[in-house]
Amino acid sequence: MAVSAYAERYRSWRWQAFRWRHELSTVQKIGLALGMAGITGLFAQIRIPLGFTPVPITGQVFAVLLSGVLLGSGFGAMSQVMYIALGACGVPWFQGWNGGLAYLAQVPTVGYLVGFVLAALLIGRLTERYVGARGFWPQLGLMLIGVAVIHLAGSVYFAAVMHTGPLTTMELAVVPFIYLDIVKAAAVASIAAALLPKTSYSDEVDRAEHFDGR
Repeated sequence: MAVSAYAERYRSWRWQAFRWRHELSTVQKIGLALGMAGITGLFAQIRIPLGFTPVPITGQVFAVLLSGVLLGSGFGAMSQVMYIALGACGVPWFQGWNGGLAYLAQVPTVGYLVGFVLAALLIGRLTERYVGARGFWPQLGLMLIGVAVIHLAGSVYFAAVMHTGPLTTMELAVVPFIYLDIVKAAAVASIAAALLPKTSYSDEVDRAEHFDGR
């Protein structure tokens, strides 16, 4: 009985938490987005250079995927726009504690940053609009799509500035990172499935189908 009571309390807590987030003022949501931008900057410092490619392994993808889950589409994407914009203005939270337009102009990884915005927007949009998208398997599918979006944007920009063909681009900008990013996607999907309420807290499309049980 005690276990079921704690489980119900947890379901109630997560529903209230997301309902609270939904009802925040715009200024408060912008504050959360800024906080998530800072978290992305911290995860950018988890950096492992590979030597054979100018693209390092970083922890940013984990934070980006989570931003769509926690903040929804608009403010999840805004958190990544803030990360890019403030970093371009000089905030030293790009990988290696770098910042500024001069830094962005010399690295071939800007495309991944664009992918961050698109991935957070997509994940957040589908997660907040569909209760049925909040289980582990739907979330894993969304995370993998988000990873694909990030790699697509990153590889297109990499090829353009490095003048590499499709095969070389895959070898240097995509393949070395796929396996670890799949692990990150699975980890975020697990966290999302545990945190996301399984009933409506706003105006979900399928809210009537998932009204019972949180």
